Amino acid sequence: MSEITTSALQQLAERYLAVWNETDPAARRKLVDEVWAEDGRYTDPLAAVVGRDAVDALIGAAQAQFPGLEFTLGPVDAHHDIARFTWNLGPAGAEPVVIGFDVLVAGPDGRIGSVYGFLDRVPGV
Repeated sequence: MSEITTSALQQLAERYLAVWNETDPAARRKLVDEVWAEDGRYTDPLAAVVGRDAVDALIGAAQAQFPGLEFTLGPVDAHHDIARFTWNLGPAGAEPVVIGFDVLVAGPDGRIGSVYGFLDRVPGV
């Protein structure tokens, strides 16, 4: 396996959040298929899913729970096939409602193999 560049991991993190921000179901699914490995895993304190169908369903459910909010990407720190980054979820240009930290592991084909998410600030907590 050749090493994935830091620049490629930065772009993958950007595309990852673009998937979370895509509200059109058909366009979102197309992005999921492009960005995620077929057996990609997503795990955070509230969910653990495997596969593109489950990732797509999870993202759709999150969008339904937080309508009108968008994700913004913080700095990306990357090496080998791993990237870590913070993200914010909130109204455009306003204080974020949710703040999190994710670790993304790219597969040999450059797609997302797994994401491990942590929630630093959530509403009502």
